[in-house]
Amino acid sequence: MKETAERVALATLIVIAIVAAALALWKLKLVLALVFLAFILAAALRPSIERLARAGLPRGLGLLIHYLVLAGVLALALWIVVPRAIDQVQNALGGTTKAQIHQEAKSSTGIKHDILTAIDKRLRKVPTASELLHPAVEVTLKVFEVLLGIFFALASAAYWIFERERAVDFVASLLPRPKRKKLRDTWDLIDLKLGAFVRGQLLLILLVGTVLSFLFMAVGEPYWLLIGSFAGIVEIVPVIGPLAAGALAIGVGFTHSWQTAAAAGGCVLGVRLAEDYLIVPRVLGEAVGLSPLLVLVSVTAVGILFGGFAVVLAVPLAAVIVTLLDVIVRDRDPAEEDVPTVLFPAKEAES
Repeated sequence: MKETAERVALATLIVIAIVAAALALWKLKLVLALVFLAFILAAALRPSIERLARAGLPRGLGLLIHYLVLAGVLALALWIVVPRAIDQVQNALGGTTKAQIHQEAKSSTGIKHDILTAIDKRLRKVPTASELLHPAVEVTLKVFEVLLGIFFALASAAYWIFERERAVDFVASLLPRPKRKKLRDTWDLIDLKLGAFVRGQLLLILLVGTVLSFLFMAVGEPYWLLIGSFAGIVEIVPVIGPLAAGALAIGVGFTHSWQTAAAAGGCVLGVRLAEDYLIVPRVLGEAVGLSPLLVLVSVTAVGILFGGFAVVLAVPLAAVIVTLLDVIVRDRDPAEEDVPTVLFPAKEAES
């Protein structure tokens, strides 16, 4: 009787501990997402930092150079895009006064009429200063939280680059000696997959945004720079992002003419086909090794469970889980897996 009671008590404690751990992880989901983002960023930067280190440059200085380059590229993109985007936003209104917008809304037809009518209604219900105060404070706090999250991710990525080998050694020391090599090989394979995926996605964002912007300009798409930039940015959201970009391009094209809408849709379709059959196989290859269906399910599931901010982590997370299942369940040797490479030769990536 006493043994039964002890077993029941022990089982109850285990269940309570599991539930408490699950609740704690759920509450810390934002922190865990930022840490995972930092791991992904570190995986993308580590090969080039290691390459600079072999050339005699300290890792800290190499990391600083990478962060400065990222900041410089972002500043250059904003300097090039933002002024022209502001001009296009102003032109989108068709006038500088409420009366002009109201008149344009009355005289227009179709989708353009619906859009301008909605803008006109919003302008006629301008909130007072007191009504704007609370939203302004909320927006300021959100911006501060975003900046804090970016700083946390960058700092965590820096620490992980410096402490990665020590962490791998510690985890390996907890396992029996025959399994340590397999752990290291699995860890390296995941790292290489994440790094290749991020570098490939950045190249795709730049390429798709640039090509579509010029194509939209050529076919006379209104606000071509805004829509082209949007199409490039949403490449970060697999499957759903390109569909949203195509729908937006066609919808805005209809405000000009059906021919423009058809041409814009053809541009998006052509770039998408080139991306799927020419660019992605050469740029990303089998970086994550996931089928389109699994990518779609992963993006949808992560978006529902953790919110829209986490969809960018869906594919890397699925790649990690699939790799672990291949090694643990299917007993595949991670050392024999093809090493995905983007921008770096395989031998350098492995070292």
